[in-house]
Amino acid sequence: MTSTILVIGATGYIGKLIVEGSAKSGHSTFALVREASLSDPVKAKLVDSFKDLGVSILYGSLNDKDSLVKAIKHVDVVISAVGRLQILDQTNIIDAIKESGNVKRFLPSEFGNDVDRTVAIEPALSEFIMKAQIRRAIEAAKIPYTYVVTGCFAGFFVPSLGQCHLRLKSPPRDKISIYDNGNGKAIINTEEDIVAYTLKAVDDSRTLNKILYIHPPKNIVSQNDMVGLWERKIGKTLDKTYVSEEELLKTIEESQPPMDFVMGLIHTVLV
Repeated sequence: MTSTILVIGATGYIGKLIVEGSAKSGHSTFALVREASLSDPVKAKLVDSFKDLGVSILYGSLNDKDSLVKAIKHVDVVISAVGRLQILDQTNIIDAIKESGNVKRFLPSEFGNDVDRTVAIEPALSEFIMKAQIRRAIEAAKIPYTYVVTGCFAGFFVPSLGQCHLRLKSPPRDKISIYDNGNGKAIINTEEDIVAYTLKAVDDSRTLNKILYIHPPKNIVSQNDMVGLWERKIGKTLDKTYVSEEELLKTIEESQPPMDFVMGLIHTVLV
């Protein structure tokens, strides 16, 4: 029997893909949406697409405990995909799960590095600390959980080849910055695979109260590996500028949000 799933953070980058994947894989799926978000035409259209897939839309927010408890009572699995600014607000989800008493699995918003085992600097370090605090709160509350550790989203790191502009749609064709010696290994997975493994985990007893690592060996690559693949594809050698760790750290220190966070993440992942 497949689980009934509630996705919180349903209109976010990975959240919307989890909602779609859950519905398409046969789970009875609920999405928690803030009513205020419907004033955004893009999000309103996204919510309509959820309805077309048979997703049940529930209105509420992380800061409205009654709406959280009411939503959670519909399901037996809760998946949080909230953004980095709401990581600590997940304590409200933990409290609501405890009150509802019917959840057999909680997957908090992770979808990145293993925050208990990753060396990082600020400002990325603060996010990892907050995610670790949520892990400890879940464990203290004795809520059944799975932590999903995915490495990097391919949608960010592949088109950019690890450049600080992670929203690039296509890799550079002329010049590229290589951080340190370019040999640092990163784990990069497509968002679709991340969603597929996440949804398989919710009904798998082997992942109960465990960390699920999505680390296919062929997806563990360095920046040099990615650049080399791209160069062979376009039949051209890129002009490479090597940025030392010291230079990168200085740039992070001098950068403004959110670029300092992005570059700090690049340091964590590639250096």
